[in-house]
Amino acid sequence: MTGVRLAIFDMDDVLCVYDRDARIEALARLSGRTPDQILRAIWHSGFEGLSDAGRLDATTYLAGFGKRLGYPITRDEWVAIRKLSMRPSPDVLALVEEVKTRAEVALLTNNGFLVAEEMARLFPEVPPLFGDHVFASAMFGTKKPDPAIYRALTARLGVPPEQAFFTDDKPRNVHGAEAAGLTGHIFRGITGLRAALAGLGLLGEEGRPLPILAAER
Repeated sequence: MTGVRLAIFDMDDVLCVYDRDARIEALARLSGRTPDQILRAIWHSGFEGLSDAGRLDATTYLAGFGKRLGYPITRDEWVAIRKLSMRPSPDVLALVEEVKTRAEVALLTNNGFLVAEEMARLFPEVPPLFGDHVFASAMFGTKKPDPAIYRALTARLGVPPEQAFFTDDKPRNVHGAEAAGLTGHIFRGITGLRAALAGLGLLGEEGRPLPILAAER
């Protein structure tokens, strides 16, 4: 055993497949603006980055999103369109369930307060799996790959960085975690993730959970 007590997972393109193009197409149909106009006004403007870094509360973010969209989008509309762009990855979610028999698990996503508040509607599988260990970057006032966010999260959960594992599909985010002292893994698919977790003693042979010894509880 390596002493890893906490496994942290990214959300988009790890726990689910995120299709931003589908989201933008839906926003275009709703607002009457072109996908390129929406991309430039919202994603290329730095607006989403401000939200991810915690500079905008959920209400301010939603109002600003609507202004840039050119349409007064409601919270329900925003949630519905964000949700349709997310396709859960059952194999990865099942793997997280296995890991829970050996370590604490947490979710860390670069997103704003609105995503954090609406996680139960956006990704219903997440709250039962992660409990109160669901974190959006906005909650820390910074975002991945800043090493400070990984240190803040592990400190909040009472786990030293060197006893934590982190996986993300973006190499820069994994490198940020490693700079903070965590063990990192660049997500490229379920096979590689399973091997990485098994190598840390967080899975049994062939993916079967190992029994938790009384001394480890």
